[in-house]
Amino acid sequence: MKAFSLLSICVVIVLANSHIDAFTRNDFPEDFLFGAGTSAYQWEGAVDEDGRTPSVWDGFSPFDNMDNGDIACDGYHKYKKDVKLMAEMGLEAFRFSISWSRLIPNGRGPINPKGLQFYKNLIKELLTHGIEPHLTLYHYDLPQALEDEYGGWINHKIIEDFTAFADVCFREFGDDVKLWTTINEANIFAIGAYSEGILPPGHCSTSSSRYVKCSTGNSSTEPYIVGHNILLAHASASNLYRLKYKSKQRGSIGLCIYTYGLFPYTNSKEDEVATQRAKDFYFGWLLKPLVFGDYPDVMKRVVGTRLPVFSEEESEQVRGSSDFIGVIHYTTLYVTESKPSPSILPSNQDFSTDMGVETISIGNTVPWGFEGVLEYLKQSFNNPPIYILENGFATKHDSTLQDTARVEYIQSYIGAMLNAIRNGSDTRGYFYWSMIDLYELLAGYRVSFGLYYVNFSDDGLKRSPKLSASWYTGFLNGTVDVSPLDITQQQSHFSGSSSL
Repeated sequence: MKAFSLLSICVVIVLANSHIDAFTRNDFPEDFLFGAGTSAYQWEGAVDEDGRTPSVWDGFSPFDNMDNGDIACDGYHKYKKDVKLMAEMGLEAFRFSISWSRLIPNGRGPINPKGLQFYKNLIKELLTHGIEPHLTLYHYDLPQALEDEYGGWINHKIIEDFTAFADVCFREFGDDVKLWTTINEANIFAIGAYSEGILPPGHCSTSSSRYVKCSTGNSSTEPYIVGHNILLAHASASNLYRLKYKSKQRGSIGLCIYTYGLFPYTNSKEDEVATQRAKDFYFGWLLKPLVFGDYPDVMKRVVGTRLPVFSEEESEQVRGSSDFIGVIHYTTLYVTESKPSPSILPSNQDFSTDMGVETISIGNTVPWGFEGVLEYLKQSFNNPPIYILENGFATKHDSTLQDTARVEYIQSYIGAMLNAIRNGSDTRGYFYWSMIDLYELLAGYRVSFGLYYVNFSDDGLKRSPKLSASWYTGFLNGTVDVSPLDITQQQSHFSGSSSL
């Protein structure tokens, strides 16, 4: 299950009288990219083959009876077959991630030639079929060697090692890769791995996590330390790319965050303030330093000395270090002010209690919430270039190929994105999650998002196209025209909503 299920802290966007007109692929800018995505641990398998060493995901299981990604979709061996499926579907771009421990088994030092060759072969196969590679450097899978040596992302040393890893990738793949994401879902990674303990390395204060029992960690400080190191590592890699590679390779590099649609539950001043605070914690935490050079004032006030401070030099390095913002979006929620518990001591504070809101889910398909996210980013962060790096619909994993609900989801969200673009959002690409059924990081093989069904019980892991794959194919090749859609009908059930 994707990260939106990690935390129940979010808000909802109500765009009054919002409507999606009929549209086709041709209504988008000519250079707009439509693609789909996967990540290394979820797709590749082959965890102990050809020199790959363990990452923090290997052996990590926050919940009982979890599966693992040892085999996953076996993309390591079946990449040519999968690229052929992408080409048949008409994908214009494919987002994937590098397994750091496959490329550099010790986390630093010698490159693994077989790992290097795999990614070169994959990129070549994509380009041969006219598919643009979008490469993510880090998707939650730190080499275990670095975690064991110095604690990974909680240690400032990670900045140097991440930059060296990025340097190898830029040098080896950069002539063929024009779109780079440094760190996936940076905000959710810091929260999930270091406040809630449900992502590796599974740190949290024992009294803080509502999901798992952690043996180590400090939920009141570590998420903010990790967030700070993420920003500095991203800026270091980005600045290296600009100094050493960009003039020749002419690519773009950005940081990726998870975005909830966040909207006040009522028209009360308290809920409006709570909603803005939630946006500052979720969006502003990482985006305000990237755009303006410092953390939001409300975070500095609430978190206090637990929030790291940028030096003047660090602020300059971080500000402007993203050519684009990678946006991941699945769900929209209402936000209301939470009532603080008198039992919460300062030592028991975590990201959730610091934010001080409660949230209410409003269903799986809320395209107007997605449109609202793009509008908020446009208004609040100087209308940055945006790539939608994940957006998708989860269903129980079974052999049913008639995934009508997924088709309805995709077309309504693409339509909402087009509305935002027509309203001035500088959104430049859309990557559906996921290209095929994967090992989902928090749900194993029980749920799936894929356009292609994978039979995980079959030795050959047979792939079969779902109705959604056929729909996406038709949309991309121009044979599917999307009819006008009413995306406001769900709102009538929620009288306590307010517009932006």
